[in-house]
Amino acid sequence: MSPRVGAGYWLFAASMVCLGVLGLIHGDFALVWQEVPPWVPARAAIAYACALAMLIGGLGLLLPRSAYLGSVILLIYLTLWLLLLRVPKLFTAPLVEVSWSGCGENAVLVAGGWAVFAALSPGRRGGPAARILYGLALLPCGLAHFAYAKETAAIIPGWIPQHFAWAYATGAAYIAAGAAILLRRYDRLAAQLSTLMMALFTLLIWAPRVAATPSDRFNWTALLISSALTAGAWAVADSYRVTSR
Repeated sequence: MSPRVGAGYWLFAASMVCLGVLGLIHGDFALVWQEVPPWVPARAAIAYACALAMLIGGLGLLLPRSAYLGSVILLIYLTLWLLLLRVPKLFTAPLVEVSWSGCGENAVLVAGGWAVFAALSPGRRGGPAARILYGLALLPCGLAHFAYAKETAAIIPGWIPQHFAWAYATGAAYIAAGAAILLRRYDRLAAQLSTLMMALFTLLIWAPRVAATPSDRFNWTALLISSALTAGAWAVADSYRVTSR
């Protein structure tokens, strides 16, 4: 495996594999909260195809000879999901914040897939573009913490005080990180700190929920999506290390 890949690469691959397995187990869309309407023809077949794309792409990343192909599969898959199911909502429901935050979350995954692809590509092309996309994606993610402060505060563990304060603080941190990356001011640090924040969400919020109710599909989905978002952010942060070599 190329020395250019970092820890974010491996977590991204593992997260995609796990999301693919979850999709195959349930025969449904584990990645994006049932975004595809129930009336869509051959919905179950499409769900299995999406799960296979994540599984095959993730496994491909884990094997040296198929890593580049795996990165291509995942980048195409995640980009199509963003363009076909997320971006249209920015036009059909532009005043609903979840349209923007959903697009932002998916864009984080695309940015991560792009960074992974760039790390494996000849000439390492694509890293700067992945970072710009990641910076843009963080802005609506941060705004969601303000628009849905009550919902955000509700999922914070009880032993952590001042839930609303943390909801607003993390939202502001996302926006600040996105701005820093776009303006190229302490952008590498911003990418690293935003990755750390996502990792803490995964470890402090969703991992304990899965441990408490291991049969709950919703919590498993949330955990794996949070892990995938962390991995995508980490892959982008790793791209700064690759570029500096």
